[in-house]
Amino acid sequence: MPSTEANTVEDTQLGLTDEEINLLRYHQAQAGSSSSRAASRASSQGRLLLDAGSLAALARHLDRLMLQIQQRIEYLSEQSAVVTMQQYDHAGNLVDNADAEIARFQGIMAQIDELELDFDRIAHIRDIVRQYRQRVEALERELENSNSNSSSSRREHHHHSHRHSHSHRHESGSSGRRHRH
Repeated sequence: MPSTEANTVEDTQLGLTDEEINLLRYHQAQAGSSSSRAASRASSQGRLLLDAGSLAALARHLDRLMLQIQQRIEYLSEQSAVVTMQQYDHAGNLVDNADAEIARFQGIMAQIDELELDFDRIAHIRDIVRQYRQRVEALERELENSNSNSSSSRREHHHHSHRHSHSHRHESGSSGRRHRH
């Protein structure tokens, strides 16, 4: 067996890490099982067979292995891209949905703001209407009281009514100006 020993090198002398040595031994045995017993025996002894046929068989085996690994990497890269795109689309949809929901929320808030403004305007108008209603009711009561208590002529009543009407218009004019400020 000295010739086999001369045609081998210890795999620990190849500058490989322990993990790489284990991989070399495993794949040398895989390649050696299809090429030669000598390569398989060298592998089991922790040696690399240095003949052209064994090295060619190991090289082909490693090339196939690298091709399989490369194909697997490409497949996983494609899958990763698909997942990334799906997540991007999902996130994009979430962003689009979030943008749509934010826009909807802002629209609702704007409608609420407008309704609150309308509410305040209508409340203000209602308060003014209430004030005028109270004034008109007070004037009507005053007129009724003056009609029932007065024994004056129609002419005086007409004049008195006209005077109240005139003063009422004056009040409404000043009241309207007061509310605009």
